Amino acid sequence: MISFKQLHYGEEPLLLGNVWNVESARVYEKLGYKALATSSSAVAHSLGYEDGEQMTFEEYFYIIKRIKASVAIPLSVDLESGYGTENNSIVSNIIKLIETGISGINIEDTKVIDGTRRLTDKNVLYEKLNDIFIKLGEDRDKIFINIRTDPFLLNIENALEETLARIQLFEKLNADGIFIPGITAKNDIRTVTASTSLPVNVMGMRNLPDFDQLKELGVKRITSGAFIYAHIYREMEKSGQAIIDEKSFSKLFI
Repeated sequence: MISFKQLHYGEEPLLLGNVWNVESARVYEKLGYKALATSSSAVAHSLGYEDGEQMTFEEYFYIIKRIKASVAIPLSVDLESGYGTENNSIVSNIIKLIETGISGINIEDTKVIDGTRRLTDKNVLYEKLNDIFIKLGEDRDKIFINIRTDPFLLNIENALEETLARIQLFEKLNADGIFIPGITAKNDIRTVTASTSLPVNVMGMRNLPDFDQLKELGVKRITSGAFIYAHIYREMEKSGQAIIDEKSFSKLFI
């Protein structure tokens, strides 16, 4: 069987289905997706929370366990900045995920503070992640760690240069992959993929190149974040309005 890590080195980019509950996971599995990843934002919103670790890890972990138990394909977990204020807590969370059979995690270089997403100083981040990796010990190699970096998502000045500087640190940490949400320009994507041997993950955005172009640009992993979740509930709102307007459920059965 091909491992989750090996899926990132195939000829075609790995397209992951982003999920928030068992039903969404089963849909992607039925469609033939090779792997899944939770969207922490979608899970949080489905539980009535805002994004940014507003739900507890225990609440999130329950959903993760139910999804993992319901599908046969690999599942990666969006761990945000770790769901813990201390490194030991984050390590404990990661070990719980490993013991549950989770194949990978995303851990990011931002944190939501008072409703605003803020970029963590790269050297502070390096020390944090290095300590976490050391504390994981032999368990480190049991999970694919995809480090998310947000200069493009936050639209900061010199986003490309900052991203490249952070990637150098992530390589020193022996990360398994790099996730760069918000990057869409072909030249930027090509520059990033050429700068690293690690598989680069991009997220579905309005102006993102199509999959064939992303393959040519060197992208190895593609995710959609919470956008499908949002799309589904916009369609639900339209259907709910149609029921009111037409005083009929007929459109639900078309």
